[in-house]
Amino acid sequence: MNIVDRYIGVLTLRIFLLAMAGLTALFSLLDFVQQLSLVGQGSYDARDALIYTAFTAPARVLQLAPVGMLLASLLALGGLARNAELTAWRSLGVSEARIIGALVKLSLPIIFALFLIAQYVVPTAQQLAQRQQEAALVETATTMHYGGFWVAHDQQYLNVQQFGYDRAPQDIDIYSFAPDGSMTDYKHADSATVNPDGSWQLQNVLEKRVQGTQFVTTWQPSVIWQSFVTPRHMQLLQLPASTMPPVELFRYIHEQKRNDQRAISDELVFWNMVSIPLSLLALVIVAAPFAFGAQRMQSAGRQVLVGALLGIGFELTQQLVLTFGARSSVAPALVALAPTLLLGGAGIYVLQRAHNALRSG
Repeated sequence: MNIVDRYIGVLTLRIFLLAMAGLTALFSLLDFVQQLSLVGQGSYDARDALIYTAFTAPARVLQLAPVGMLLASLLALGGLARNAELTAWRSLGVSEARIIGALVKLSLPIIFALFLIAQYVVPTAQQLAQRQQEAALVETATTMHYGGFWVAHDQQYLNVQQFGYDRAPQDIDIYSFAPDGSMTDYKHADSATVNPDGSWQLQNVLEKRVQGTQFVTTWQPSVIWQSFVTPRHMQLLQLPASTMPPVELFRYIHEQKRNDQRAISDELVFWNMVSIPLSLLALVIVAAPFAFGAQRMQSAGRQVLVGALLGIGFELTQQLVLTFGARSSVAPALVALAPTLLLGGAGIYVLQRAHNALRSG
């Protein structure tokens, strides 16, 4: 890496980290205020809201990274333009493509860091946030692990070890105890179907009942079990696709297709994850014309405003397109990536016009 790349990279990275800290703090505050509406339900209090907000912060970092990179690029290139450093570099033969390339080079390790956060940090953090929130809102005692959970209620313990590709509980153990603490019944089921009335249709059930000092073992192909886990509780216990590691989500979608099943919403979530690094690169390209074009002398405050409006507009467009895609037959990859590709194309077009204007001027 030469001195130009290093200089632009270090300057932009510093601004990016400051922008991400500010954006994450701002949106975390907004989420904390929203969580305060739950205070008073069960044992949920302000401390629980604060913990939940802190655990969900890594997910906000992922969503805000493209906007943070846009602001960093605008401010870094804008500062260089106002100080005439860009003009000096171009007079020495440093092209606009070379300067933009320095930002792209910086984006690559940032994208890799975002992938690590999405793969290893966000799922665990979301799990902890959901477990903490569920424990305060729901009166039954629950212990969760990724992909499964334990629940205790009225001398009964339920252990779901994992959820299938259709989100149905699998590898289920149910323990029943007498008031004196002795076990009276044990059931193991391969899977279960949750009925609309809240009962579970257990499949391939192995049951052991205590009679005296012995276990009596029976097997039944199907058993109705009146579950104490409410449908709302089940929703809390199941991690949504947006909190799954990208690699695991890809495998999950592949397995669905292999079984002739398809979940459009899960595919949209996956391709939305893929669009984040592409959006980051596209917004870098969009920022460049503001430094090389006729608006390069604008103030830092105006650049922040422009960046914020562009970022908010892009995020709103992305969410609207995803909502449309969930209700249409258009390929999820095309739906999720279309705003990013269009934005990148528009940025290249405007940058080319700014380059031609500079050469003709």
